[in-house]
Formats: sequence, structure tokens, C-alpha cells
Amino acid sequence: MFNKKLLFVLVLSFLLVFTGISFAKVKIQFWHAMGGWRIELLKNMAQDFMKQYPDIEVEVQYTGSYRDTLNKFKAAVQAGNPPHIVQIYDIGTQQMIDSGLMVPVGDLIAKDPTIDSGVFMDQVTNYYRVGGKLYSMPFNSSNPILYYNKTMFKEAGLDPNRPPRTFEDILAMGKKLLKKDNKGNIIQTAITWPMHTWFFEQFMANQNAPLVNNGNGRLKRATKAIFNSPAGLKIFKFWKQLTDEGLMLNTKKEDWDEANQYFLSKKVAMLITSTSDVTFIEEQAKKQGFELGTFFLPRPKDSETGGVVIGGATLWMSKDHPKKEIDAAWTFMKWMASEKPQITWHTKTGYFPVRKDAVLTLMSNGYYQTHPNHLTALLQLLMSKQTFATNGAVIGPFPKVRDIIESAIEKMLAGDMSCEDALAWAEKQSTKAIQEYNELYK
Repeated sequence: MFNKKLLFVLVLSFLLVFTGISFAKVKIQFWHAMGGWRIELLKNMAQDFMKQYPDIEVEVQYTGSYRDTLNKFKAAVQAGNPPHIVQIYDIGTQQMIDSGLMVPVGDLIAKDPTIDSGVFMDQVTNYYRVGGKLYSMPFNSSNPILYYNKTMFKEAGLDPNRPPRTFEDILAMGKKLLKKDNKGNIIQTAITWPMHTWFFEQFMANQNAPLVNNGNGRLKRATKAIFNSPAGLKIFKFWKQLTDEGLMLNTKKEDWDEANQYFLSKKVAMLITSTSDVTFIEEQAKKQGFELGTFFLPRPKDSETGGVVIGGATLWMSKDHPKKEIDAAWTFMKWMASEKPQITWHTKTGYFPVRKDAVLTLMSNGYYQTHPNHLTALLQLLMSKQTFATNGAVIGPFPKVRDIIESAIEKMLAGDMSCEDALAWAEKQSTKAIQEYNELYK
């Protein structure tokens, strides 16, 4: 009897230990930079994942802006506790590669028969493939489009179905959209976009003009900026002319919300901003009682045809974790970039799907027939010529270069520098920043 009891206890103990080992959850951390309503959306998506994979627990943490998230990740690496997955914006690519601390996604895909890199949109992976290797997982991708108030166009005697295609169109239409009160104060004007270098970069790419040398940093590491060019000067002069003629409302530095509010409150008839806000702007336009239209990014009429550069971010995996956690993180990363989650992400935000099968599903079920504004960004991307300029620049100190260009634009608009001097100063300072960064990696 004693032996049977002992045997029972031993078996029970074994089962408890075995069960604990087999069903213990693997915990992973996911840091992201998606603010506002997207915080809850990502939490819900992670909950859906955990229902399908109950042995993996994902801790989702909002870590501030793209820049904040990159800086916090660097600090976590130095402290020895980086998250398993971190969302890093496009311009952080070279820094992440240079860190040597990340697991290249291309290596994981090559070892995993359950995923095919061919399902991803080439226009997306072309940005994140550097030196022939894909380093991060496509997730939230966007580009800038023109939003316009069709109701205000009609009131101004403009054809609401003929949005501007060129800089010159915007200047001409803008004069018809400009309204002043009896004291000469502007109460309505033409256009706005955030005071952000991203728009300078996009206007450059749309003219097929690179920002830096060596194939925009894609043939080998860039050594100098080359945007003090005819294409760059056209952008600076356009921005300055719009401002001087009262046709543009400029925002505070990098203030995306302010630009949106100028448009939604009908202070301006046109807005250039990210496709990631399509759903939000559609909803708000209905509430404000105006008809919304969208169109491609304008370019100077006499410029070479280029295209837009991928914006947004990708998912990166850090190396220094146990294998079981790396495996769990890879499972989550694959899931986030799979068809159904990508459709959810696209329809709830406006970031376009990074997968071809997701696009085909949406087309076949008629989604774009009832959501034409979501189609604008996708068509613009597909119609963009694929060159070093439109694949985007790859440089280490990209955040610093953006600060430099924004400062130059502000000095130009304030009248402290001419368009020519501001552009030349920005290029010189950017080259200095690039060379100082490169010294660290000789």
C-alpha cells in the first residue's frame, strides 16, 4: 500500500512538472510607436494572436514617437534589456544595421518554409533590402497623398474631379481658393502640410532626384548630400512662394495634428500628409460635412517623373534572447505581417497592405470600390518608378539630417536666408553630419 501511494505521488509530481514545462508561456516584448487610437488597435491585434498561440504572451508597449522609440531602444540595448521586437521607422534602417544587434529577417525567411518573401510588395521590400539583404519585416507602410475638399473646390468654381497634378496647378488653384475678410485678413487659403523634411524628401523622389551620393547610399555608404540641385531648389522656391502669397498655412515643426486640423476645420482646401490618416480624415470629413477627394503627390510640371518613397516603419528582432523567445518572436512577427492582420491594419488605419495577397483579397471583395481613397495610395505606389531615388536614401544620421533641413526651411520662410542659401547651407551641414557618422564605422 505504501509503495502504491509513493508511486502515485511520484507520478503526480512528474505530471505537474511536465505540465508546467510544456504549457509555460513564452513571454516576449513588442515596442511600437503608434499613438492615438492605434495603441488600442495593436493591443487588440496582439490579443487575437495570443488566442491563436496561447503558449506565447506578447507584452505590447507604446514607447512614444518614432524618434523616441529608436532612442529608447538604444538605451535598452545599453542597459542589457532590449525588447524582442521593436518597430523602427524607415530612416532608422542604417543605424539598426550598423548596430549589429539585430537578427536579419531575410535570414529567418530563408530558414522558414512557411513564409515566402515573394508575397511582399516589391516597392516595400526595395527600401528595407540593403546590400541585397532584407533586414526587417514589412509592417506599416505609407506614402504622402493629396487630400482635397471637393466642396470648397466647387464653391471656388474649380472642377472637384480635377485635382492639381503639378506645383503650378496648386499655385493657380490656390489663388481661387484664397479668401479674405473686409479687413484683408486671410480666412481661407489653399494648402498645408506638416513642417517636416519627409515632404522635401518625397518631392525630391517624385522628381527622381536622390538626396545623397553613391546611389542614394544603396551602392555603398553615402559620403555626402547632393540635394542642392535644381530639383531641391524647385521645392524650396515652391514652399516659399506659397507662404509669401498667403496660399499656405505652415505648422509648427513636425506638427502633423495641426496640419490635419487646418484641413478639417476648412481653413485650407488641400492637405498633403500620410496615407496612414486616410480612415481618420474620411470619418472627420463626414462629420464636418464636406466631400473628400484624394490624389497623387504633385510635382513641378517640367520635372522628370519619379515616384514616392515608402514611409512608415518595420519590425526588427533583437539578437540577445534565448532561442525559445526568438522563435516566439518570429512567430508573432510573421503573424503581424500575414494576410488577415495586414487587411485589418490597412482598413482600420490607411497604411497600405504590404502583401500582394492582401491586396488581391480586398480587390476581389470590392473593398476599393467603396473606399476609393484607400486605393489612391496603393495606385500611387504601384505607379512609382523604381529607382535609387524612389527606393529612398540610406544614411546613418538621417534624423539629424532631417533636423538640419527643417531648420533651413524655417530660416528661408522667415526671410533669414534666401532659397539658394538655405538649400546650400542644409546640404553642407548634412554632408558634415554624414561624414562624422561614417567616421564611427571605418
